[in-house]
Amino acid sequence: MSDTDPTATREELTGHENVPLRTRIAESPRPFLKWVSVLAMLTAVEFGTYASLTVATVERTFVGVTAVFDVALGFVSNGAANAIVNFQTGVSQFLIGIGDAAAAIPTLFSRAVIPNQGHRLGPNGPWEGTFLGLEPAVAWGIRFTLIVAYTLFFSYWLFRGWKVYREHYRQADWTPTDDMFRRLRVHRWGQFGILILLLYLTMAVFGPAMGPTTVEQNIQSSYSYEVKYFDAEAGEVESIPVGDANFNSKSKGSAENVGPMTYDDYGRFHPFGTLNNGRDLFTFLMGGARITMIVSGLAIGLATLIAAMLSMVSAYYAGTIDLTILTAADGVVSVPRLLLLIMVSAVFANHWLGGILDGGFILALVFAFTTWPFLWRAVRGPALQVAQEEWVDAARSFGQRPRTIMRKHMLPYIVGYLLVYASMSTGGIIIGLSALSFLGNGLGINPPTPAWGRAVSLGQDYVSTASWHISLISGLMIVVLVTGLNAFGDGIRDAIDPETETAEGEESAESVGDEAAVGGGA
Repeated sequence: MSDTDPTATREELTGHENVPLRTRIAESPRPFLKWVSVLAMLTAVEFGTYASLTVATVERTFVGVTAVFDVALGFVSNGAANAIVNFQTGVSQFLIGIGDAAAAIPTLFSRAVIPNQGHRLGPNGPWEGTFLGLEPAVAWGIRFTLIVAYTLFFSYWLFRGWKVYREHYRQADWTPTDDMFRRLRVHRWGQFGILILLLYLTMAVFGPAMGPTTVEQNIQSSYSYEVKYFDAEAGEVESIPVGDANFNSKSKGSAENVGPMTYDDYGRFHPFGTLNNGRDLFTFLMGGARITMIVSGLAIGLATLIAAMLSMVSAYYAGTIDLTILTAADGVVSVPRLLLLIMVSAVFANHWLGGILDGGFILALVFAFTTWPFLWRAVRGPALQVAQEEWVDAARSFGQRPRTIMRKHMLPYIVGYLLVYASMSTGGIIIGLSALSFLGNGLGINPPTPAWGRAVSLGQDYVSTASWHISLISGLMIVVLVTGLNAFGDGIRDAIDPETETAEGEESAESVGDEAAVGGGA
């Protein structure tokens, strides 16, 4: 059997010739070209946004990875560590330059194309500097609506690409993925989770354009910018530093308050009102969305990767290796996460490593380190189950390497479970990250970078006053996202379990996660 060609045998069993995808596209290019042309146009109109965000992500990831090597080599050789730092600095500056150039590329929904910041020329208008001379609220609403509509259509078109592949280029007439999407089409709770996740990803990607102002102008360097406004007493247009305008636009109760959907005294529109320091709350939350999604995404991505690898290794080899991983997971779980986060934040408070992602990189590593055991326990049971299936034994008999068997035959089976538990675990990471920022004192995301937890903390003294919006809206941002992630996980769980189509299946779907968790803790 070992001399048999696995590829030929697979073709004989399936009845399909293994034709490369590019060949199938070349034989019938029209559906692909129609789809990719629209995708190219959608990407081109916001290419600057995607390029700058991608380069910034690569740069931060590169700095984080090289920082780990720097710390490790520092215990062995200071010269090697310094060489790593010099190399890191050079590459980082190069990537930052590319990112700045990408950010300067004009985009369709940028603030320059649809501006909302302007000033009145008289006590009753008209407005100057805004899009088509409209009021700032209307101009901002147009830009916000267009960005959301664009993102939803872009997401639909990506899904449309899968449908094009399924209808024109997929060799198999049916795969389990078809049934998964069919169940999701009628799963309203899961669709709600997908919609919420898309909206928050939109905030993370397009946050600078969605806000009525920018984090740089309104929060980080407010005294480096000026805002024009019509002074009713002087009867003319005057200028004032943004920092001074913020100081006079605080929300600190009934005496001074700029609530949601109102203007301040300088003609600036605030969709969510202002903070107790006068900064725009909507802009603050958009900035917080980006750092929250990046840190939580990095944390859950690392945790999922570790859990997937270890679950397949422990299930495939079992025995001593499985017991070793189980012991390591129990050891990690025994460490209190909050205490570890506080200790690590204190240790790296004054270290340059603690400044990567404004302190978020270290937090992401800790969250990943403390989360993987829970994911591993959840998918260990399904991994053990699939490791005993006949197709895995058949793959062994054909002489496939263990790494190939895990990637081709085991990973597709457990990836659904990973999505379910990863989405639900992400909610816990977001809550933990917000809690650290709420506590402050060097914990969480470093100020002045926006953080949702810090916004809740800033408004906690004004909950029962006219400035209730500070804590309430910030808290709702966290609650809605976590709820959406849980809904997304529920939808994926029900989609991958065919028994959920019946009443009996619904009970069985709930037991799937419990059985997997029990198997992981055995």
